[in-house]
Amino acid sequence: MCGICGILERDPARPVDEARLRGMTEALHHRGPDDQDVHVDGGLGLGHRRLSIIDLSDAGRQPMSTPDGRLWIVLNGEIYNYRELRVELEAAGCRFRSQTDTEVLLHLFDREGPEGLRKLIGMFAFAIWDARARRLFAARDHFGVKPFYYAATGDRFVFASEIKALVGPGGVPAELNQAGLADYVTFQFTLDDKTLFKGVRKLMPGHYLVVEPGGDPVVRKYWDVSFEVDTHHTEAYFQQRLRELLDDSIRLQLRADVPIGAHLSGGLDSTTVTCLAAGTGARPFHTFSGGFADGPAFDETRYARIAAAEAGTVHHEVFPTAADFVEQMPRLAYAMDEPAAGPGLFPQYAVSKLAAQHVKVVLGGQGGDEIFGGYTRYLVAYLEACIKGGIEGSQEDHRYIVTFESILPNLAQLRGYEPMLRQFMAEGLFDSQEHRYFRLVDRSADMLGALDGAAWEQMTQGYRPFEAFQAVFDAPECHSLINKMTRFDLKTLLPALLQVEDRTSMSVSLESRVPLLDHRIVELVASMPPMVKFKGGRSKHVFREVVAGIVPDEIYKRTDKMGFPVPLNRWYREEPVRGFVRDVLLGRAARERGLVRPDRVEAMLDSERDYGRGLWGLLNVELWAQTFLDAHR
Repeated sequence: MCGICGILERDPARPVDEARLRGMTEALHHRGPDDQDVHVDGGLGLGHRRLSIIDLSDAGRQPMSTPDGRLWIVLNGEIYNYRELRVELEAAGCRFRSQTDTEVLLHLFDREGPEGLRKLIGMFAFAIWDARARRLFAARDHFGVKPFYYAATGDRFVFASEIKALVGPGGVPAELNQAGLADYVTFQFTLDDKTLFKGVRKLMPGHYLVVEPGGDPVVRKYWDVSFEVDTHHTEAYFQQRLRELLDDSIRLQLRADVPIGAHLSGGLDSTTVTCLAAGTGARPFHTFSGGFADGPAFDETRYARIAAAEAGTVHHEVFPTAADFVEQMPRLAYAMDEPAAGPGLFPQYAVSKLAAQHVKVVLGGQGGDEIFGGYTRYLVAYLEACIKGGIEGSQEDHRYIVTFESILPNLAQLRGYEPMLRQFMAEGLFDSQEHRYFRLVDRSADMLGALDGAAWEQMTQGYRPFEAFQAVFDAPECHSLINKMTRFDLKTLLPALLQVEDRTSMSVSLESRVPLLDHRIVELVASMPPMVKFKGGRSKHVFREVVAGIVPDEIYKRTDKMGFPVPLNRWYREEPVRGFVRDVLLGRAARERGLVRPDRVEAMLDSERDYGRGLWGLLNVELWAQTFLDAHR
């Protein structure tokens, strides 16, 4: 795991400013404190910060080149199947100087070019410079586990693992992207390749780009998940194959030359990963969990302890406080580059910080909800669709159907969600699928009430996120409602959660791996008929069937999974959090920005609904603006 960056001058006769390149590299110090180096070739410069995980010797230093010096690579991430690929390459005549996955990737690209991407199992963002063709190639993994940002200015093309290396050291101006802000207010993440910075783009997951001096980057897709339903196999086949892939993903992702542990929340996903990993016999195997000492509604460490005892791990816990929140949020605003996702950012950072004291790599359960259909809103949307279909006689094609009769036994999962159901059913009942799911994911009501309407309209220039949402949701290859919902979340929410995963871990120089996001697993689950994957509307049905004998019964039978909630509503009413939020949102910088209405902020401090995201979103936007926009004026 590392940090990468680079510069390609538009004028090939203009040499790269090495001081600028080293400044960009230094901005990524936390991603790789073990080593650093740069490579300059006229108008091209590559920078690298190394977190040594595989082959800790100097032979693994980057930027790395082929023996003839034609290709140069900087890699952030891990190619988990590098040993298998190495055997294949050696049989074809390749000779290696190190034991690294980086060198394997370099030789694979040398032989197969972009086609070699199809052979990779891993999390990665990398760039390769072809000194002979004078061409820069870059690619990002299937789900965007590892970040890659870029900007094309008037003088140069620049890229980096984090935006902070582009803004400032990289010469990219820190300016607000109005459409990105509109996306964030609506979803608490940005859609497509947008960021909150004008001119800064994300290389999308499953894509690569090619750029030459004087030209603009050309971006192409090399992989996408297909939701074409497989009706030829039985449920027993899908379960057996899923178990095989889970085992193989864990086997591959335990490869490292440093200590490995796991995040363990006590939920089904992280417990499965922990039990499978610890079951391989690796000892000692450390696990890490966290909670809040604000009551049982904010603490599920009891379940994490049960899972740790079952797996035989060395278990560690942390309980962050309101004072920690005040101290760490400005730091996290800088670490994140731009706000994304919810308050879980704060405790996740605390657990990562704890883990970094004991291991250098952690496994986690990220992705399970998006892959297997774990969100309650999926059942809410399907309940309405089944009622509508029953009334109108318009049930979906038999390959995609989840019937009202089959969903009834699982409606108990909605107990406690009555307020949400009441609000959802009160507006636009039986409207189109895209409008109904948009209502379930639209968080703008939490923030818009506190924004100045005129300033907001002027700032966003009439951009409306629904059309961008609709383009993702209404993919022509998706016929099932559950596939439309999970596809949207895989394409949008998951990258935001992975941004949190990456920044909280890398800010403390910790590598985080996500075994459930092996693309082979996702491809398999996406091909399953809904009657297998989401049988009867049961959350994570096929996953639950497969892991029934792996996790403890207390975990398997849980109906109260929390998702690491933060007691912000309590803290907003008390010091020191109340004073901190007021200082940020009602201070001079925020008032001069003119986006937030102070009277509404004051009211929200006392009236924010349970698990509301209004103040959280406003706080993060303002901290981001102060950290980046104001600091780089």
